[in-house]
Amino acid sequence: MDEEIELRKQMEDYVDPYERDTQKGKYMTFKSGKEFFGLEIQYVNEIIQLQTITAIPETEDYIKGLINLRGKVIPVVDVRLRFKQPPFEYNDRTCIIVISVKSMMVGLIVEQIAEVVEIREENILPPPTFGRVDKIQNKYVYGIGKVGDAVKLLLDPDKLLNDEDLSVVEQASEMNIEEE
Repeated sequence: MDEEIELRKQMEDYVDPYERDTQKGKYMTFKSGKEFFGLEIQYVNEIIQLQTITAIPETEDYIKGLINLRGKVIPVVDVRLRFKQPPFEYNDRTCIIVISVKSMMVGLIVEQIAEVVEIREENILPPPTFGRVDKIQNKYVYGIGKVGDAVKLLLDPDKLLNDEDLSVVEQASEMNIEEE
């Protein structure tokens, strides 16, 4: 009897390594300006069409506001503005990548989704440092992924919003929920 209990416990503890590693090394890539960026697929919840955004007064220009996604209020960030690139006109390819950041969901407005690619760890290089401009962008980029002859700038989602931004959107989300 004890052996049977022990065997069951071992089976419950066993996780198929193939199931655990199915997302490892996979990145959702998207275009912003002339560059292609990648997010680890484990952060991506879903991709949705652009929808009505409620602006939050007195926030950074890259925080476009809040959306209501099936009853959840989610802050939305324009990636181009976050990276200090010129704004672009939203079109039918523009979409929102909903990601999980610091135990909260955030929407990223991107020009267009590219593809899901697999990038092995040995094909990821640290970002170069060339000066002040690169330091601004590199604070969001943790690596450069080589994919064939191309490169993708790999983003650290935790750094897309700073703590001050998070507190502003959390307060706005709470106010929005209380009003309903």
